[in-house]
Amino acid sequence: MGAKTNYYKALAADYSKPGLIEDRVKTVFIQDAEKFMAMKEDTLPEIGEYTLKQIEQENKDWWPTHCEALRQGRGDILTAEYRDELVYLCQDGPYYGLEKQKIREKHWWALIAQPGVTMCWPIVMFHGEVTYFEWKCVDDETNETLAKGNVTWIRRGHRGACYLKTEQLTFYRDVFAPEPLLQLITT
Repeated sequence: MGAKTNYYKALAADYSKPGLIEDRVKTVFIQDAEKFMAMKEDTLPEIGEYTLKQIEQENKDWWPTHCEALRQGRGDILTAEYRDELVYLCQDGPYYGLEKQKIREKHWWALIAQPGVTMCWPIVMFHGEVTYFEWKCVDDETNETLAKGNVTWIRRGHRGACYLKTEQLTFYRDVFAPEPLLQLITT
């Protein structure tokens, strides 16, 4: 049997299960997310002077800010993580361009960030521009899994943001969020 891996060993925070992040740290991650989104350039930066090693480190720095933004329903930050020319491949897609995925993804965010549910990412891996992760939503009271999936982001660090996303999602209870949950997502 292979050795078990702690995917969060070298990262700023562990989002593998509920209850591991202090409130003061959550605030810092949201502030960092806003800074990272402001660094996005209009044109996708070339790899060269902007090295894959630097990009991978920036993706590792970004990761906890993404998790916290999702847990807090910060759709404004989540949308800003994408490039305008995003290609998003999933079972409801494909979506080409940032505007195409907004309506559908808002429902997903509302379901996975609803009160009484905690999003967790037990597995996250990085390689250059690639960030791969598996996620699940856990009902805080029943420990029931409401939804799960796996995602691959191609993200060119803070300057480039995400330009390709692939995702497999499975929702066990709901597929479209009711209006009260949609109102909780920041736009």
